[in-house]
Amino acid sequence: MFDIGFSELLLVGLVALLVLGPDRLPGAARTAGLWVGRLRRSFNTLKSEVEREIGADEIRRQLHNERILELEREMRQSLQPPTPPAPNAPDDSSASAPQHAAPAGSEPPAAPSDKTPSP
Repeated sequence: MFDIGFSELLLVGLVALLVLGPDRLPGAARTAGLWVGRLRRSFNTLKSEVEREIGADEIRRQLHNERILELEREMRQSLQPPTPPAPNAPDDSSASAPQHAAPAGSEPPAAPSDKTPSP
């Protein structure tokens, strides 16, 4: 975590022995150990909470994406054109209306006009 080597640790211990003295050094080391343990536990707790939150966010995102895909499938199904009638079923509209074929190159008949020509 802090990348402290043995030589740095030895130097800190020597300075602590000189500053605190041999009488108070064991109590200070014990207190320092307790504080380091508390910091590690709180860091690990925080780390596990963050990992759990990240996992929950991923699950929420995955569920949201699945819901979007489901809605997209429903939209595609609702927008699909109706299926054409079966080819062997008779078509009622062609049987009731006779078909007249216009000769090629002929114009369609003119529609009657409401206005009468004035002399």
